[in-house]
Amino acid sequence: MTDYSTIDFSPLVALSADEVVTHSFVQNVTLPGGKVIALITLDNGRDHTRPNTLGPITLMELGRVLDEQKERAGRGEIHAVAITGKPFILAAGADLSKVSEVDSRESALLLGQLGHFTFGKLDALGVPSFVFINGLALGGGLEIGLNANYRTVDASAPAIALPEVFLGLIPGWGGAYLLPNLIGIENALKVVVENPLKTNRMLKAQDAFELGIADAIFPAATFLEDSLRWAGGVLDGTVKVTRKNQPGKVERLVKWDAAVGIARKMLESKIGTVAQSPYVALDLLKAAKSGTRAEGFAREDEALADLATGDQFQASNYAFNLVQKRAKRPAGAPDKALAQKVTKVGVIGAGLMASQFALLFVRRLQVPVVITDLDQGRVDKGLDYIRGEIASLLAKGRISPDEANRLNALVSGTTNKSDFADCDWVIEAVFEELGVKQDVFADVEQYISETAILATNTSSLSVEQIGAKLAHPERLVGFHFFNPVAVMPLIEVVKTPKTTDATLATAMATAKALRKNAVITRDTPGFVVNRVLAKVLGEAMYAVDSGTSFATVDEALAPLGLPMPPSQLLDLVGLKVGAHVLDTHHEAFPDRFYRSENLHKLAEYGTLLEKDSKGKVKGFDKGALKIVSGGKQPLQADEILRRLEDGLADEIHRMLEDHVVEGPEDIDLCMILGAGWPFQMGGITPYLDRTGASQRVFGGTFHDPEIRGIR
Repeated sequence: MTDYSTIDFSPLVALSADEVVTHSFVQNVTLPGGKVIALITLDNGRDHTRPNTLGPITLMELGRVLDEQKERAGRGEIHAVAITGKPFILAAGADLSKVSEVDSRESALLLGQLGHFTFGKLDALGVPSFVFINGLALGGGLEIGLNANYRTVDASAPAIALPEVFLGLIPGWGGAYLLPNLIGIENALKVVVENPLKTNRMLKAQDAFELGIADAIFPAATFLEDSLRWAGGVLDGTVKVTRKNQPGKVERLVKWDAAVGIARKMLESKIGTVAQSPYVALDLLKAAKSGTRAEGFAREDEALADLATGDQFQASNYAFNLVQKRAKRPAGAPDKALAQKVTKVGVIGAGLMASQFALLFVRRLQVPVVITDLDQGRVDKGLDYIRGEIASLLAKGRISPDEANRLNALVSGTTNKSDFADCDWVIEAVFEELGVKQDVFADVEQYISETAILATNTSSLSVEQIGAKLAHPERLVGFHFFNPVAVMPLIEVVKTPKTTDATLATAMATAKALRKNAVITRDTPGFVVNRVLAKVLGEAMYAVDSGTSFATVDEALAPLGLPMPPSQLLDLVGLKVGAHVLDTHHEAFPDRFYRSENLHKLAEYGTLLEKDSKGKVKGFDKGALKIVSGGKQPLQADEILRRLEDGLADEIHRMLEDHVVEGPEDIDLCMILGAGWPFQMGGITPYLDRTGASQRVFGGTFHDPEIRGIR
């Protein structure tokens, strides 16, 4: 096995001159009874908005400090070593900027080996080691704890996770080997694979304790004191540590491989096989059931080196930076100071979408929300839905009884538009027909104040045309949500030629208050997400209409890594909606977007996929296949994929030339947040660059340099 002590890590340090170093500060703490713990506090000197991270210089310093404690332990000066973090934060893991800057596989291998070399010292100090998880602990931050002998956790810690798979990596500093051997294979699969793929779900402190990641949990107010007292009890034998989830022989012999096999089948059905990191993680977790710690660490080193230099990590890192940075500073946004305060919201419509809007606005803004519709019966139905959802939140413990009462009191319904007179923000969610939307806005404008903002949730109509009957069209803005409203993180904020900066600023501020990410787009057919998806669905239907089977089309487009194949996407959005989307884009751009008569026939038929009683897809409906069976010139899979890649490259290039958004980053951000485009692809534009579609279509690339791994 690898002898980490013989490795020269200086090349890594040379790459890290600008690292924000997290220092290791040591103090001695004398416990009742006279035993001494060397307490190491990790602190990068920044406030809580800049978490501790673990770059090469940080790891080298921590390693030296741990060596010093081992020497002190040998002299009998200390009886244990503990590590904790600065207020609210243990560590946010590896410094991703440094991981993305590695210049070779050799450097990437060194990075994994340095983490193992440093953290591995916690198991070889000659005295017990403790980690007090006092707050945020992600990736390498949590792996510090896993390498120690004992762990405590602050009950208020908000986020504990191994998110590496979400970023195209694997837990590479011990997590893939140590965690399943600490909490069992099924629990480890949840933490390492399942949670990251659920939009990077985190554990709360209580979750970590119940899983067995932490041996003890203490309240925030006395966390450090309680942790030190508990550690003293471990040292003197008065505290006995039991680990109920630690796997035994039966689990290793019977459950281990079976659990991994089930997880693999689940992954294949849900995400396909394009993403590499989840499957590499599965292999590592499976191998962790036997062998030594050194063997497990060596496997992690090799896997991390392969992934960190591959296309998918570079794309994931690009996508991560989009979501963490660009989404928080939207391109083209006007001065935030221009935004008007929203103190009351009006919702035109009381159907499902309108009711979801009302619930979201009242929960996030905590202001009065009034809904309206054609008659009191519809209004009452909308109010019943909203109040039912509030009751459900209360029953699940997500809101308190006081908050439930407050939310119910803030929601009202009316058929009298004069109740909208003091609304600052009015949004419509009525039928997707131009004349209907024009009329409802022209009607409500008679009742609202001169400063009120009007927002439309249209997904495909011209926002400017929707405002054609308004006396003040400058107050109108597109505010396009994605379904389900409470879950999907994107809002496309659509600016017309007449939209004022104050209106736009208010829309952006409102989106932020709703805890959504907003991207500003021009008023153009489909905006961003629907225009790109229309291209995908159009090419899929073109191939089907030509005589290609739906199954072949789904398989042909699998390399895109989309969360679902075209057939399931059509089923999700609805066949009628899909047909309408294609019609709208064909009407706007007849030479570039395909209109499918067969899709209209499928919409009339009403079914594409055959499902079981639980809604699981069993296959294609035979009647649906008969409807689309007339084509005589089927396409080959590679031809279908190339047509779509080139079509997407052409359309996105046109969108950028037409200034639909500020840059390709905004296209990718929209597709990641609004359509679930995979992080491992980095959105759509890096993928089109890597496949050569950009060069084929317009003789250039969307990104320079291209976003790809080390060659």
